[in-house]
Amino acid sequence: MIWKDGFTGSYYITLVDTYSWRDVGRMEITSGTIERTPADLMESADLTMRQLPGNGEAWIRIWLDADQNGVIHVPLFTGLTSAPIRDINGRRELFKVECYSVLKPLDDILLDRGYYIPAEVTAPKAAERLLKAGPAPVVVDDSVTMPKLTESIVAEEGETKLTLAQKIINVIGWRIRIDGRGVIHIEPRPESIAARFDSNMNDVIELDLTDEYDWFACPNILRVISDDLMSIARDDDPESPLSTVSRGREIWAEETSPALGTNESLSAYAMRRLKELQGPARTVTYTRRFDPDIAVGDMVRFNHPEINIDDTFEVISQTLTLSHGCRTEEEAVRT
Repeated sequence: MIWKDGFTGSYYITLVDTYSWRDVGRMEITSGTIERTPADLMESADLTMRQLPGNGEAWIRIWLDADQNGVIHVPLFTGLTSAPIRDINGRRELFKVECYSVLKPLDDILLDRGYYIPAEVTAPKAAERLLKAGPAPVVVDDSVTMPKLTESIVAEEGETKLTLAQKIINVIGWRIRIDGRGVIHIEPRPESIAARFDSNMNDVIELDLTDEYDWFACPNILRVISDDLMSIARDDDPESPLSTVSRGREIWAEETSPALGTNESLSAYAMRRLKELQGPARTVTYTRRFDPDIAVGDMVRFNHPEINIDDTFEVISQTLTLSHGCRTEEEAVRT
């Protein structure tokens, strides 16, 4: 399948058996959207249906049948349905169903007070144990060296298995990714480009897009304090539009509770965090053709010099509309 060439498609859902994680039945939908973000439950879906998938909660999977010289079946979302809303027009009924991601059961389990993950524990494995409390399969990328925690992490008031797992993953600079079948992946953040959007090729980007700058919220100096230690990171690069040189003034930020990665010094942490805080200075919002291989957290390369967008961005949100071509609205920030 060459996704940039377009396709015709149809959508439906299947019921999911939580023991085998396989499809056990099929139902039709009339419309819907899927939202993806990097935080909280990370995914959700809204569906409109002519019949309900069950009398109460139900695990469902949304499928796309994409036809381009042959049909392929693409899983888009797996999750848990909530209480539906019933719209009645004469004898015709439509049900509006909200769906939570596979992370929902994990966010409903509170941890005991005093629960903690000790230092020197292999961090991805610790997160895996927490995430396996739900029915969704969990896969850890063991093709790379898995980092260990340099400091213990203690559960705070109201901490759940999900929020603690997310803290562990953030500390080591990895990510949690959910695929269309609902499998939870624990893996390093990507270093390569997932897609290139090029005006000189068969581009998948629609012409109407938004390019937003928010420089005032971005610092060029970061002071990090940890116990009796302090480190200051500065952006004095004349080539950087956010630097002290380019802006002609200093904009400070401060952190007092740094979460250092494995073998990461305080100065290295300060430089990394300054770059992260400067990332949202430029945000592009656009609509493109569907491609299942681009996920939230992936990097995409824009080559559109004619509209002054020639840079690498990180995808921070996606909205998939379950209609013609599965149009995907995306938001990305400059890396």
